[in-house]
Amino acid sequence: MRRWGRLVLLAAIAGAVMLPQVASGERTATPLTATVGPGFNILLADANGNRVTNLQPGAYTITVHDQSDLHNFHLNGPGVEKFTQVETTGDETWEVTFSNGTYNYQCDAHPSTMTGSFTVGAVSPPPPPLPPPPPPPVTRAKLTGTVGPGATISLRAAKGSIAAGPATITVRDRTAKDNFHLTGPGINRKTGIASKTTVTWKVTLVAGRRYTYRSDAHARLKKTFIPTLVY
Repeated sequence: MRRWGRLVLLAAIAGAVMLPQVASGERTATPLTATVGPGFNILLADANGNRVTNLQPGAYTITVHDQSDLHNFHLNGPGVEKFTQVETTGDETWEVTFSNGTYNYQCDAHPSTMTGSFTVGAVSPPPPPLPPPPPPPVTRAKLTGTVGPGATISLRAAKGSIAAGPATITVRDRTAKDNFHLTGPGINRKTGIASKTTVTWKVTLVAGRRYTYRSDAHARLKKTFIPTLVY
């Protein structure tokens, strides 16, 4: 009996020695600190006080300091939905388990200005931004310039007065005695005097600036215009 009693005592002592070793081998939760208020600030920080941007999956203990009755701390993400109340202040402790994904925290009373986020584990980078849409097609006003037959010269818009902006000018030179010569800011285009022709010019007319169209063969065939802004 004494021998069996000794064996039982030795087994109990061995078990008592082994239990702390098993407990010490367990992985403890990583501490984090969440703070909101007293001003318009909100933060989730690690043990060193640095803002959390990425964590490893696992168990975490979050100590929450809610320091304002105007704000709250609301944490949500895969498998987690924790929050304090807006109208109250105080400290809370949350035991959470984070898994791969993105987590967000915010003040529910001011979600657009008091907010933050962090990732857990290896999160795929966001897709590249979409290319910008193509620019809208240029809308050009249609103008018609005419010289001849006879001693006549004109420049008219298809609708209304001549407007500033991009324009397409179709010039009909109907005489072999004159030409159509257009000059102005950034423009110096003309047809030939001794030939009849039809040409198309693409130009940009500047609002408030003076332009001249004339015949280089006869000085009296000369007119001017000032493009207007169209709203």
